[in-house]
Amino acid sequence: MTTRFLGILAGASLFLCGMAPLLVKAEDAPQMQDDGTPTGGQPQDGVAAQPASADDTAYTAMAVFTRALELIRQDYVDGSKISFHDLTYGAMKGMLGALDPHSQFMDPDDFKGMQDDTKSQFGGLGVVVSAKDGNLVVVTPMEDTPGFKAGLLPGDQILKINGESAEKMDLSDAIGKLRGDPGEKVTLTILRPATKEIKDFTMERAIIKVPSVKDAHILGPEIAADYKVGYVRITQFNEPTAADLSKALDALEGQGMQALIIDLRYNPGGLLNSAVDVCGQFVAPHTVVVSTEGRMPSQKRNYWTSDSGKEHPDYPIAILINGSSASGAEIVAGALKDLGRAILVGETTFGKGSVQSVMQLPDGSALRLTTAKYYTPSHQVIHEHGVTPNIHATLTPDEERLLMLSRRDDMLSDDEKQALVGFRDPQLDRAVDALKGVMIYAERTGQKTVSIKGRKTDTTTLQ
Repeated sequence: MTTRFLGILAGASLFLCGMAPLLVKAEDAPQMQDDGTPTGGQPQDGVAAQPASADDTAYTAMAVFTRALELIRQDYVDGSKISFHDLTYGAMKGMLGALDPHSQFMDPDDFKGMQDDTKSQFGGLGVVVSAKDGNLVVVTPMEDTPGFKAGLLPGDQILKINGESAEKMDLSDAIGKLRGDPGEKVTLTILRPATKEIKDFTMERAIIKVPSVKDAHILGPEIAADYKVGYVRITQFNEPTAADLSKALDALEGQGMQALIIDLRYNPGGLLNSAVDVCGQFVAPHTVVVSTEGRMPSQKRNYWTSDSGKEHPDYPIAILINGSSASGAEIVAGALKDLGRAILVGETTFGKGSVQSVMQLPDGSALRLTTAKYYTPSHQVIHEHGVTPNIHATLTPDEERLLMLSRRDDMLSDDEKQALVGFRDPQLDRAVDALKGVMIYAERTGQKTVSIKGRKTDTTTLQ
């Protein structure tokens, strides 16, 4: 039986240094037979067993494919390109690519790179992209990576890779051109829609170690006067994220934190189990935080918080989100919103909420196949809809540029430092105001603890 993993992808996104892995541990995935049906189960309503038409049978389709393979082997002009290996891999790429933007065929090197990514260490540029209208668009440059240090911004459109046009380039092809040995250089020609500027960015591939929990601190009195509001940023969800977040929260609670802001902006997602474990730190044990549904009965399942996880105090929480918050970030935001545990501030999220099952093939290659969709606790579908904030707050293109610059404080030029003088993050300010409203209300009503758990947030009182 082939080895199968259940995964969740970051938007339509792939790390240009490799695949965005986003896998659930193999033991948590539904067990399936080699024909794709669940072990001991039957195809749902007969869908998987019945062809679409009388002519749509495996035998008929394979006869056509085999004849095409024979003709290519016999008549194609370039004999170096007609090995069975190359033709089969090419057919697999086309077949998976025709399904949806998230399904993909991975050769053995790509599959290994995807597995390495889950451990928060991989080689490349550290840029997450999405295929949009035939173009490659930067979803987010991951912090402290070559792409981030070079100054790439969310929304940048990749026009060329090392001088070769990227127009209508497949994501997997782009990855093949951008991956390579650390120390090698890659030049991206970028169109920045906000300014219509076209510019070349030359970056050097590196081994990237991505800390997923960053910048945990108590906000200064100039931002959150009279209250101790904690802030923590989660850049993605990987294996150590939940444990690292718990340590950060312990430190902030030790400083007397009264409320918390979790920044999920530009977070492309990550491991499903990690996202569930992060939710478990703020809601009761054995709480459903996300569910999946697909064609097969085995794809219908609930994901519960651990019975043994550490739950932190019921201080009020605000979560910052934007259009680059995807996948695992959307699961956390949607769950804590639906469960009345957090106020969401910012913009509607990316809308990547489909399940990819990664199935290893005998030669070490793999299929990544969309098999289900994710739903929030109130059964709101995430895919292509995103998660909407309680409080809508946007950034102008210039504010977004300055926000990204503020996260590069140890790499700024004098001009950039000057540009940041007096900069205030409007979305952060709105989140602080919302939390202040919750705490003031609690004080006036004589509550001993400040909590929004167990009820829907009334945003009309917070704006």
